[in-house]
Amino acid sequence: MRRWGTAGPRLCILGMRKIAENPSFRNLGHLLLRRNPSRVFTSGSPDWPSNAPSVPKPEAREVRLNTLFWSRPCSLALAADSPLRIEEPQYEGIKRMVLKLMLFYSKQSKSIRGANVIFKRVVLQVDKPAIYDVFHLEKTFKTTFSLLVLHMWLVLRRLREEGKEGVELGQYLYEIYNHDLELRVSKAGVNLLLTKWMKDLEKIFYGNIVAYDAAISTEAKNGDLINVIWRNIYADDGSPMPTDAAADAVKAFSRYARRESTCLSLTDKESIFSGNFIFTPLDKHLP
Repeated sequence: MRRWGTAGPRLCILGMRKIAENPSFRNLGHLLLRRNPSRVFTSGSPDWPSNAPSVPKPEAREVRLNTLFWSRPCSLALAADSPLRIEEPQYEGIKRMVLKLMLFYSKQSKSIRGANVIFKRVVLQVDKPAIYDVFHLEKTFKTTFSLLVLHMWLVLRRLREEGKEGVELGQYLYEIYNHDLELRVSKAGVNLLLTKWMKDLEKIFYGNIVAYDAAISTEAKNGDLINVIWRNIYADDGSPMPTDAAADAVKAFSRYARRESTCLSLTDKESIFSGNFIFTPLDKHLP
């Protein structure tokens, strides 16, 4: 009961209040499509926390980047007997009656619980050391934020494929992400001007989302997604895309992002909405 009942009502109130105050959040799917793709906010704004933890790139671990993520995409749904699955709690008798009166089984409550599980899948992929090791990234606040945004884009893009129902679930997911991000910003040492920081990060979020959408569209050119990933995740100073072996990690990340997007499209609606899917594990690619 505690696992499902604590965060839901608080996040629901937070989400409904923000949506009521800001009409632009009422249709997240249309908002993402309306943003100007040319407005890509780079890593130069805002000034990232100087005291954020930084882990150097691993030097001893060699990953054969050119061989990664060429395999055929497949569904990311968890197997029915997977220990990672999270099922809706089933109560009977008086307890079920009370929970029903408390709207625990309402569509809104179920959506909030599903969005919480979906976000846990995103965090599981982003917070693991493997993603930094495989793609030669340093674990800084800026990098972790950029990875959160990319994986949120992957999930929101999949939810949009389910029309209005998916967009509504995406709104709950965005609110949970926003709450988590605020905690991360505070933990990084940003206590003053927190509201301004969150507004700046929101602009970066939408700028990146639109840039990824444009880079993976049918009108995109070869290399567009690679360039966007370089600017949004790797480049710290607006430097140009490297042309030597240093670009292998960026190209591998591009293949990973494109493959995950296709895999999510192949994942059934029920698995997506319940959060019973998992991003491709990256640990197996480490020596």
